[in-house]
Amino acid sequence: MKRLNDEGVDFVIIGGFAAVAYGASTLTRDIGLCAALTRENVERIRAALSGWNPRHRMTPARLSFLTHPSAGEDVKNLYLETDKGVVDILSSVIDVGDFERLSRAAEVVEIDGCEYRIMGLADLIASKEALGRDKDLLASRELRVIEEKRKP
Repeated sequence: MKRLNDEGVDFVIIGGFAAVAYGASTLTRDIGLCAALTRENVERIRAALSGWNPRHRMTPARLSFLTHPSAGEDVKNLYLETDKGVVDILSSVIDVGDFERLSRAAEVVEIDGCEYRIMGLADLIASKEALGRDKDLLASRELRVIEEKRKP
């Protein structure tokens, strides 16, 4: 995430990492982000991940993200595998909205001396419940307890 921050990528942390930032005991092996996938932001993402051999993990050929899609080609979502792990970058989150919507409701947290935006707690709960998988429903119950404890 620091590399993305350093390159000026505009993003919000979503999913398991956001849940952990709120104090949930969720275990996650990937990083989920929501970003405006403009041509400029995609090029910043490429620069940030260039040293980690980013590949499209949802394509049989595992094409390099450094060359595919071509510069200037529209992108909706990125499902990448890198030498450091899986990075999913979405332009919107189901039942919550697009990057602009998530960005407005995001909270700022400090991690290792850097500030990052994380998905708002209510949005995170809504997205976990919309996914409906057992692990997401379990996380949403834990996040609801955290939400309740945060109330004044």
